[in-house]
Amino acid sequence: MRSLAVVVGGILLLGGAALVVVADQQRAADLAAVKAEIARIELVLEESQSDNLALAERLTDLRSRIAEQDAELSDTTGFLK
Repeated sequence: MRSLAVVVGGILLLGGAALVVVADQQRAADLAAVKAEIARIELVLEESQSDNLALAERLTDLRSRIAEQDAELSDTTGFLK
């Protein structure tokens, strides 16, 4: 009976160790996947920031043209021309 308990205990110990190894491998794989996703998101963020900068420059140009046109339209006397 004692030898059966030792064998069952050994099997449980090996099973537990295998479970810990598999869980650690899964954690490492999940960590690598998260790091890859973070890198992808950072790349998308950088691209969107450069797009936003270009759009902001275009918006500034459009606003200045609108201001010029607004000034021309508000000059009913023709004094500014």
